[in-house]
Amino acid sequence: MKAVAFNGSPRRGGNTDFLLKTVLTELESEGIASEVIQVGSQRLRGCRACGWCRKTGTGRCVIDDDPLNDYLEKMCAADAILLGSPTYFADVTAEMKALIDRAGYVLRPLNSLVRKVGAGLVAARRGGAIHTFDTLNHFFLVNQMIVIGSCYWNDGLGGAAGAVAEEDAEGTETARTLGRNMAWALQRLKREPETDV
Repeated sequence: MKAVAFNGSPRRGGNTDFLLKTVLTELESEGIASEVIQVGSQRLRGCRACGWCRKTGTGRCVIDDDPLNDYLEKMCAADAILLGSPTYFADVTAEMKALIDRAGYVLRPLNSLVRKVGAGLVAARRGGAIHTFDTLNHFFLVNQMIVIGSCYWNDGLGGAAGAVAEEDAEGTETARTLGRNMAWALQRLKREPETDV
């Protein structure tokens, strides 16, 4: 089993990165492989609504000069997908939104993500985290994914890099619990035979 985490923050080693890695540490302790992809530092354009992906059904985007097609392959190969974003004006970063829009437009008609496990994580200085969390969860829900929760909303509070780790024990524990819940769900889903609904 494998989980892939997409970090929408442009800041490497920041609060979003810490939260994602906290979840992945729990998954790895249960034998689930993981990978973090730093989306926030990439030049990722938004969808141009050309419809090429839908016409061809290839599972690829026509825009081939950014890393999205690589990300799509990683999503399709993973059993679990984590999306993490800092809160930018009460929503996800532009790069995370581009990932959500383009991945959803390309993969949704192919049912490529149906019944995969998903979870969103949010870092916020103070406010806007719930709207950001909703944006991430909408991606999972519209793709018929199984959304995993924790003991509280999946967010951590802190402005400066490292503040969540140093100052938000509840946010850190929420991420740990999310990792344990995700591992539990993945292990049980792997035991069940795949059936069509």
